[in-house]
Amino acid sequence: MARQTLNQVGSKVVTGAFLVSGTFHLIAPAQFMPLLPDWTPYPLVLVYLSGIAELLAAIGLIAKLRWAPIFTSLVLLAVWPANWWVAIEATNNAEIVTAVIAWLRLPLQLPLIYWALKSPVKRG
Repeated sequence: MARQTLNQVGSKVVTGAFLVSGTFHLIAPAQFMPLLPDWTPYPLVLVYLSGIAELLAAIGLIAKLRWAPIFTSLVLLAVWPANWWVAIEATNNAEIVTAVIAWLRLPLQLPLIYWALKSPVKRG
């Protein structure tokens, strides 16, 4: 029972994070542009698409749709390389605070993926 409760709380954490992050991707995309490598094609389009994907994932989790746990996990995996890039670049540029936050954020992605996969879905 305790694990089920933890997974339910974890699912809500993922849902809340995606609702907030997805919204900010759409209303303040410039804040996310520095998180993408310079060689990324169409960075603004990617920021908008990732925001839309995060909102779709959150809505799917809220509605307990069957596809939502896997879709949410795939979104988390898709943005993980950008998180690695930020950590490496901040370290290379001696941006200590950004580097520490970025490196601490990387392992946190793993429980988010787990909680996404364990999110409840409607039966039937």
